[in-house]
Amino acid sequence: MALTTPDSEQMEVLCPAKINLFLHVTGRRPDGYHDLFSLMAPVSLCDRLTLRFGVPETGLTCDHPLVPENETNLAWRAADLFFTALGQYAPVHIGIDKQIPVAAGLGGGSSNAASVLMALNRHYGHPFSREHLMRMGLSLGADVPFFIFGKPAIATGIGEKLVPYENVIHYHVLLIAFEFSVSTAGVYKNLNLGLTNCKKIIKSFSLKKQGFDVAHYLCNDLETVTASDYPDIILAKKSLVDHGAKGALMSGSGPTVFGLFSDAETAEKTGRSLSQNGKWAVYLANLIG
Repeated sequence: MALTTPDSEQMEVLCPAKINLFLHVTGRRPDGYHDLFSLMAPVSLCDRLTLRFGVPETGLTCDHPLVPENETNLAWRAADLFFTALGQYAPVHIGIDKQIPVAAGLGGGSSNAASVLMALNRHYGHPFSREHLMRMGLSLGADVPFFIFGKPAIATGIGEKLVPYENVIHYHVLLIAFEFSVSTAGVYKNLNLGLTNCKKIIKSFSLKKQGFDVAHYLCNDLETVTASDYPDIILAKKSLVDHGAKGALMSGSGPTVFGLFSDAETAEKTGRSLSQNGKWAVYLANLIG
């Protein structure tokens, strides 16, 4: 997260998206969640939040028609959670300039929530540690702690147990989003753990001893579930690799697909070419390390 122009009345916050460089589902928990082993990395595609203080009442506005502008929004809930923990309440207005595709496997809503928690914490003089904020964020969603953590990490548990990972090569990232969205809960519900294919690939992965080998480790157990309903996912992956990506994968529960490129020129050229498909939205970004 980046903070800009903080002052007594307004604060602007950049909220990065994330991609999963691998995602292995290790089991189903009694509480309905799933245990994961995933390498997550923030990318430079960002929403912009504007927090205004000294307003008569709390409110939220967003320029995207699918984002709720009420108490169900994760960013609004994050503000309520912060003030409850603080033991005092002050109205704040949250404006969201939405650049990250919605319900796309990129964690936009979770990033917004994490950024609100961090921004309010800064505005009120850092009453809570980062670890405290991460625990607060987990009550909002499994990805929220990662965005407070703020750097590439191996995530286990439901995604809340994070260990920094220093060996990610800083690729250029081309993201392809689609006109359709998917339900994360629905994807996990339809996952057959007996058919997941990442275990053999990931079991040889060493956290400390090696860099991330794109050709070997790009794998997502959820991709087969989502791609079975949306063949554009496989087509987009093939298109990215055919245009020079070192590898391509669906992020999270999807449907967004990303390709990793070693040089900016090839990524930019590929982006121009693939954006000619009127049903695909193409975004150029970088891994944030």
